[in-house]
Amino acid sequence: MSSLLYHLNRPTQVKAIGKSIDVTPKIAVDNNIRAMLLKGFEVPPADDFLKSRKILLANSDVHLGLAAPKSSMTDYFYKNADADEMIFIHKGKGVLHTFLGQLPFDYGDYLIIPRGMIYQIEFKGKDNRILFLESFSPIYTPSRYRNEFGQLLEHSPYCERDIRRPEKLVTIDKKGDFTIKIKKGGKLHDVVYAYHPFDVAGWDGFNYPYAFSIHDFEPITGRIHQPPPVHQTFEAHNFVVCSFCPRLYDYHPDSIPAPYNHSNIDSDEVLYYVDGDFMSRNDIKQGYITLHPKGIPHGPAPGAMERSIGKKQTDELAVMVDTFRPLMVTEEAIKIDDGKYFKSWVE
Repeated sequence: MSSLLYHLNRPTQVKAIGKSIDVTPKIAVDNNIRAMLLKGFEVPPADDFLKSRKILLANSDVHLGLAAPKSSMTDYFYKNADADEMIFIHKGKGVLHTFLGQLPFDYGDYLIIPRGMIYQIEFKGKDNRILFLESFSPIYTPSRYRNEFGQLLEHSPYCERDIRRPEKLVTIDKKGDFTIKIKKGGKLHDVVYAYHPFDVAGWDGFNYPYAFSIHDFEPITGRIHQPPPVHQTFEAHNFVVCSFCPRLYDYHPDSIPAPYNHSNIDSDEVLYYVDGDFMSRNDIKQGYITLHPKGIPHGPAPGAMERSIGKKQTDELAVMVDTFRPLMVTEEAIKIDDGKYFKSWVE
C-alpha cells in the first residue's frame, strides 16, 4: 500500500547526521521452554518516550515490549524505518501527531503506525502505560474477515466505521534544524532536516496510521468454548494479535466456561492483562504478561475451572499475541519475571 504526500518543501534536505545508538534488544534466553509471568507495571517510568520503551520478548518477526513514558515528544520526531508499530494504550490519553494529521487516543486504543511514518506523541498527563509491538512485516486486518476488495465482511468482529483515520491536518511551513530520530538496522540515528517534517499540505492513498479501540471489538460467542482465533484483531507475517473483551460465556447448559488444557504446537502465546478478572488465572493484576511457550501444556490455574461453572459472563480485557516462531527473552524481561509462574499448576 502507498500514499502520495504533497510537501511544501523538498523532504530530502538533510543538514546533518548525528550520533547513532544501538538499540538491539539484549537476549537473556534464546531457547526458552519456561512459562513466565512478567510484572509489567514494574517497568520504570521514564521521561523520554523512546528511552521508556523496553523490549521484553523478541524474534525475527516481532519485538514486544512495554513503556511508561512521562513526557510528550517535544524536541524531536520519530520514524521507524525497520518496522510497522502497534501501540496499545493501557493508561493515559493524548494525540498522535503525524505528517498525515492527528489521531486522538485514549484508554483501550490500538494505534497502528506503518513504517516510515514520522510522528510525535503528545500525552495529556504523566501516568502513561503502553504495550507496543514492532512488526517486521505489515500489520493488516485478518484476511479471513476481508473480501477480495479488502472490505471487512459482515461476520467480522469490527468494521470500517470503527477505524479512525488521521484528522485535522496541520501544515507547518518552517525552516530550521529539525531532528528526526530514525530507527534503521537496529540502531537509532539522529538526522537533522532543514524543514519541519509536518509541511504536508495534502495527501491521498491507502498507507496511513489509524486507531481502533478494543472497546469496539464485538466478541464472537457460542454454546461451547470458542477457540482463540475468534478473538483475532490483526495479523502479520508469523504472528497474530487478539482482543479478549467482556462477553457472554458459553451458553450450553452443560458447558464449562474455563478453557481446556491445551498445547500450542504452532505458536508461543503471550497474554497482556489490561483490566477485569481474567477467570482462567489466579492472582493476575493489571499490566501482567504471561508467556506460554509452544509445545508445553497449559490451561486454567488450579480452582479456576471449578469457579467458572455457572458463570454467565466475563468482564476481562486482555491483548494476546501468538507468534509462530519461538520468542527469545530479553534482559529487560528477566528484571520483571516472578521466577515461579511455571510452577503455578502444581496443587
